[in-house]
Amino acid sequence: MRALKPLIVAAAQTETVVGDLAANLKTHRRMVDEAMLRGVRLVVFPELSLAGHGAGVHALKLALPRDGDALLELARCCTQVVAVVGFIEEAPGAMFYNSVATLHAGRVVHVHRKIALATYGSLDDGKYYGHGERLDQFALPDDPRWRIATPICADLWSPALMHKLARNGATLCAASVSSAVEAVGTEFDNPRGWDTVLRAHALVYGLPIVFANRVGREEALHFWGGSRIVGPHGETLAQSESPGEELVIASLDYDAVRCARFDLPTVRDAHAIDAILASGASGNDIVSVP
Repeated sequence: MRALKPLIVAAAQTETVVGDLAANLKTHRRMVDEAMLRGVRLVVFPELSLAGHGAGVHALKLALPRDGDALLELARCCTQVVAVVGFIEEAPGAMFYNSVATLHAGRVVHVHRKIALATYGSLDDGKYYGHGERLDQFALPDDPRWRIATPICADLWSPALMHKLARNGATLCAASVSSAVEAVGTEFDNPRGWDTVLRAHALVYGLPIVFANRVGREEALHFWGGSRIVGPHGETLAQSESPGEELVIASLDYDAVRCARFDLPTVRDAHAIDAILASGASGNDIVSVP
């Protein structure tokens, strides 16, 4: 069998200046340039990386159309890398979404709108953004074995959404996240929770995950970073231990995905299970036991 070329990926752990598009674009260009110098093929930025975690209240000023000049300018910098960046999207009909755009070679090649809006604890997505209605994926240019899904933050806490993207053929998850220690509540350990969720999804579905979380502070929120790349057996391949900005880089082997899904065929079996659930054969009746 011919050797399969590894894929070098990176999580761009960055600090966002709320509402300052020019400053955030400068950070993105710097990270993109470094990623290309280091041979990275896919670089993932945090959620709302061009606008700021709490920027929804300023959506009228900060929102960009998916063909906006700022996105296309950044896309032109991505000559040798595919970049997933977070922004406030203004769609036709004056609708606003918490979205990520995938950029490459001067084009916006894919956009995902956050589906599971986080409106709990200190999180106010539902006050400013509409729910996304699609869970698409795209093939990595020049290497279609890698089918990439780009769920945003709370999307990854929905088992149904993660099941669907894996069942539909995703072989890599680019996860843009904006997670603060205090976001959910004082009794909720966000860093430990994310570690559990990422490992579980990767292990159960044989699905590598590039997890990009931001750093810094916004008002009372402390963003803890911890960006990492998780392999298809649930193993951590690389992880940030820094409180500051950095690229977290790892090499992914597609053959490892093949082996993980052969050894633990959750994705294969999902088709049969979904068919049973869709037919209603799972049963909702309560059976009395004599």
